[in-house]
Amino acid sequence: MGEVGHPQESVFNLLPEEKVNVEKPPRYMSKFRPVVALEKKLVKDAVKTMGPAKVEVPSPDKYLKKHSKEAKLTDQTQCSKEGRHTCTMKKPPVPLRTDIPPMGIHTKRDFIKTVTVVPMKPQPTCVDTHKGHKQLLENSGLVPKYIRKKDYGEVPEYLQQHKEEEQRAQEAYDNYVKEQRERGAMKHLSDEERQAVLEGLKKNWDELHHEYQGLSLVTDTLSKKTHKERLEAAMKQLENDISRIERFKTIYIPNY
Repeated sequence: MGEVGHPQESVFNLLPEEKVNVEKPPRYMSKFRPVVALEKKLVKDAVKTMGPAKVEVPSPDKYLKKHSKEAKLTDQTQCSKEGRHTCTMKKPPVPLRTDIPPMGIHTKRDFIKTVTVVPMKPQPTCVDTHKGHKQLLENSGLVPKYIRKKDYGEVPEYLQQHKEEEQRAQEAYDNYVKEQRERGAMKHLSDEERQAVLEGLKKNWDELHHEYQGLSLVTDTLSKKTHKERLEAAMKQLENDISRIERFKTIYIPNY
């Protein structure tokens, strides 16, 4: 084997190789090539001059005159203008004051017609500022248009539905309380017991409030801060319980 990168030796490499001549196709030539070359030559020869272009010099007799560059009217327009002021037929004389006007004669220019138009009535307005600001009287609130409605003074439908829902909810709650009382799971709190519970809650609140008043003004440690927050939370809970018991006269408690 030969080294890497070199071709492998063979006996067939000693044979001479035959050269194959590849014939190329003829180059494409457009049939319009001579015509284009001729046109290009003609265009170049036309502008191939030396110095300024040779143009016709205007004659001294053809100098620029006044209004020579303005647009002129055609002969037909001029004739129509002239014929407008000339009249070949004589117009009839003006009728006398004593003549009776002809009746029942219609012409093409009978454009005068009597039209009966009802005048538009002004809308009533209301001025509500000293600067003259005005608005429609109907939208100002001074016209009693709402009391003339058919359903004026009646309770709206959505309020009736809301009232019926409240009644159904109250009936369901009463039925639930009644069932729980019948089963013995709930106990009705009497007025004496309710008052005793209320006084006990107020007494507990007074004790916590007295302890809260005895705290130091500076809460520089974590234990002082935690103790103060615990007292505030307990007082807040007692205040909620007192307000709830004072608000409701009938109280039920479960039997444990």
